[in-house]
Amino acid sequence: MTPLVTAAVLLAAVTHAGWNAIAHRIADKLTGFALISGGGLLIGLALVPFTAVPAAGAWPYLLVSAAVHIAYYALLMRSFRLGDFGQAYPIARGSAPLLVTVLAAVFAHEVPDGWATAGIALSCAGLTGVALWGLRGRRPDWAAIGAALATGVTIAVYTVVDGLGVRESGSSLGYIAWLMAVQGTVLPAYFLYRHRAGAWALLRPHARLGLLGAALSVAAYALVLWAQTRAELAPIAALRESSILVGAAIGAVFFKERFGAPRIAAAGLLVVGIGLMLHTG
Repeated sequence: MTPLVTAAVLLAAVTHAGWNAIAHRIADKLTGFALISGGGLLIGLALVPFTAVPAAGAWPYLLVSAAVHIAYYALLMRSFRLGDFGQAYPIARGSAPLLVTVLAAVFAHEVPDGWATAGIALSCAGLTGVALWGLRGRRPDWAAIGAALATGVTIAVYTVVDGLGVRESGSSLGYIAWLMAVQGTVLPAYFLYRHRAGAWALLRPHARLGLLGAALSVAAYALVLWAQTRAELAPIAALRESSILVGAAIGAVFFKERFGAPRIAAAGLLVVGIGLMLHTG
């Protein structure tokens, strides 16, 4: 990965952790995710007139991705209901890179070299350490862990699907615009169906925060899609999950969740892993 691609993915990691923290902060998860998803719909529709329509070969990927993203939102909402942010977010994000490596090898024929493989393995070890520290002193909540792991599976699937789709699209910006426009209809529609006349009363107190989350979400994924047109999928997925460190810091500062020395050590493993992934031989 070039320095520019690396910087884009790291910026995506920060913005991604930011919108997830916003989603977690809004107490009613359906309200929060409806705002973020609906805001993404508005941003996508605003971009559509100014971007290229994705090529025909990209549309099957885009439609599959939209369906997987909806499942991802549903599972992430469940994860945030059941677990702490500092636990659910690391497990969901940290479980994805190894599965992405396998899927990318099978479907994109991208087999990482020795340095990248070692880097991905070390990064996953570091990310797992960050996640497991969230369980310290407590019995594992297997329902919360299961929801977070299932979320990780959807992350891996849409990462590979979109990596293939955006390469077929001819325009990463056009792809993200149409993806947001397609997937962004379902959660807001379900929210309106559930709450009907009382919907606006629930949305209004969180509207600004939710729309900020939507902007961060679209920016984060647009950066990742652009990066996927310029580098292999597995290293991008692993590097992107450095957002876990940002998420852990957000959990410590804003949600008063302990960070601790073990997480610092795990972060060190992650940094070494990233260095190996970026090794150019």
